[in-house]
Amino acid sequence: MDIAWGTDNNLYDDQFYNREEEIGFLKSILNTSQFGSTPTILLTGIRGVGKTALLKKLQREFIDDYLVIYADFSQSYAYQTDKLSPNAIMEFLYDRIIKSAHEQGLKTLGKKLEKYFKTNDFHIKEILNFQGISIPIPKSEENYHKLADFVMDLPQMIYDEYSEEIKGVFIFIDEFQTIKDLDNELNGFLWYFRSKVQEQKNVAYMFSGSMSLTDSLIQDIAGKKGAFGGRMLTYELKPFSKEITKNYLDEKAANLKFSDDAFERFYTCTKGIPTYINLFAKLLPQNHLINEEELKEEFKKDLPFLAIHFINIWSKLTFKEQKIIISLLDKPLKRVEIARELNVTSGSLSNSLNSLQNKALIQLNDSKYEIIDYIFRAWLKNEYASKGVYPFRSI
Repeated sequence: MDIAWGTDNNLYDDQFYNREEEIGFLKSILNTSQFGSTPTILLTGIRGVGKTALLKKLQREFIDDYLVIYADFSQSYAYQTDKLSPNAIMEFLYDRIIKSAHEQGLKTLGKKLEKYFKTNDFHIKEILNFQGISIPIPKSEENYHKLADFVMDLPQMIYDEYSEEIKGVFIFIDEFQTIKDLDNELNGFLWYFRSKVQEQKNVAYMFSGSMSLTDSLIQDIAGKKGAFGGRMLTYELKPFSKEITKNYLDEKAANLKFSDDAFERFYTCTKGIPTYINLFAKLLPQNHLINEEELKEEFKKDLPFLAIHFINIWSKLTFKEQKIIISLLDKPLKRVEIARELNVTSGSLSNSLNSLQNKALIQLNDSKYEIIDYIFRAWLKNEYASKGVYPFRSI
């Protein structure tokens, strides 16, 4: 079976399927950077649709002509330790720029020294006396504003130095929705980021994250009143169609045999989302004609594997957050309706609802909250159907 596991985002070219139209469009837009007209792109799409795989595919496509920097904000130490700050983001971005330049053979030792002297404030910590000679002991403190200016200007500086070797610089920022952790500092950070991006002539940015088009962060970034309003192209990566899914399985998983109604059920179960297509296909029996009833049983059995990402998140939710999710299993609800279900005041739900939206578990659509992912909903319903209780606590 020539398909990747659903958790593998760094695909070989022979594992990467379809997306010719998307790749062609994004490449044509990004290639304008060599003429000094750099785009800013927001790549959106539901979790598992293949945004990261697409970014890494584009990175490979451009690596010979451009300096391509891939930065996954969710992999920063500050985010993982719940200490994300504008300063931490700039340090992380700086490390990724230097690492990428080094991997592409562009020397950056001078930039490292320049960073130290340009981003720190120096003063005398103390004066020691040695045999009658006064010796000043210097101390340096990092200045965030100087650091931010240096890091944001660094890609353009690298291009200016190596313009004979590269056509431009691309910065692909993945899991951009993690900046919601900045809370009260978010708006100021976005506007600062935008002010620096619009100054650059040979540096293109593409932001990506697991966000629906109704996500509030998209409005903060690309809405009419958002920081990048009018300057950012929003491009949604959509799931595979039924036809593309069928052709993909025929080509990459020829040992899977479906009856017609079983394939229809397979597509219904996976919704055309590549992560779920790959995972479910890997777990199904091969060289055997699968009928619809058998596929339904396999789906129930494999739900814990398909939903492993959400199971991990679920175990870390508060009891109130879990109860909110349960209230939304059957249909979307308004905030006041959720409060009625939980027998609490509507105002007491604010923090929990915001937290669930930031975790990309629910979204607000037409004044009603709804669960985003079908697999997550199916896992919870199956847990209750098989055990008679929702998994509020685990052992």
